[in-house]
Amino acid sequence: MRVSTRSTRFIRPFALLALALCASAVAAEDKFPSGPVTLIVPYAPGGTTDVVARQYAVALQTALGQSVVVENRPGVSGTLGAQALLRAKPDGYTLAMIPATVFRQPFIQKTAYDPASDFTYLARISGYTFGIVVRADSPWQSWADFLKSARADPGKYSYGSPGQFSTPHVTMLEIGAKTGISLNAVPYKSDAECIPALLGGHVSMCAAGSSAGTLVDSGKLRWLNLWTERRSTRWPDVPTLRELGLDLVSASPYGIAGPKGMKEPVVRVLEDALHKAAVDPVHLAALKRQDQALMYMDGAAYKRFVAEQISVERAMVQRLGLKAD
Repeated sequence: MRVSTRSTRFIRPFALLALALCASAVAAEDKFPSGPVTLIVPYAPGGTTDVVARQYAVALQTALGQSVVVENRPGVSGTLGAQALLRAKPDGYTLAMIPATVFRQPFIQKTAYDPASDFTYLARISGYTFGIVVRADSPWQSWADFLKSARADPGKYSYGSPGQFSTPHVTMLEIGAKTGISLNAVPYKSDAECIPALLGGHVSMCAAGSSAGTLVDSGKLRWLNLWTERRSTRWPDVPTLRELGLDLVSASPYGIAGPKGMKEPVVRVLEDALHKAAVDPVHLAALKRQDQALMYMDGAAYKRFVAEQISVERAMVQRLGLKAD
């Protein structure tokens, strides 16, 4: 079929425009990131995770050369960031911090995501210093003092945690099972809510992260124990659970992921930037203030860790009978 000269003149500008648009799209991808990146923090502002995450975002902003916007999405045991990734474009502009609850929750109740296949795992970053903290005017000077009271009055005492089925909550369940004590669990959205409730006398203690540390250092709160592998250099007089006869260590490592289906060039840029941000002095100083250790893993190692952690969480949920009806 013969195409008229007029038709050719009509088609050519559109073809050139399409080629230009394609070239522009490729160039934009090559320049990733060319705009702000959102980092979803699945906890409330002011809590342990948020405090460190905001400093990490500052370091990541330097590494990427673009602004990094922290978006808090508290609730549902810290899984709202993961859920947001299901709806996000896999272009690298939406990332989320991934706590251990993301691997745990699917075994407790039905979730919209599969942690083994629905995300692109980019880097493991750190873990927490957790412990049991009470008010300074509490009658319990030690863990042994508290155990004596709890055994004498089962169900009388309550503890706050940063959410139902959060790592502090399930660790308290394990402590209860191992010691035979019965406590009332009161879930909050973060330590930023739990600690004021403790100070106000609404709960007997908090299973908290090291955001409680400033108040411990100022003499308003007191640790009864810490859940670390070894004693903290910041609080060397506080015993670990292992020293108290409980074979438990609870650090709950967290990392960063994006939606599944991300392109390899974008993943490479992000992995490099996430590593640079992890070892940036700004982030390391924030970790030190919260008594947290750097637990960095690259994407490949983090993906292997996730697979192992999914199995650990499945076994723990079965052991504690946490599956929802």
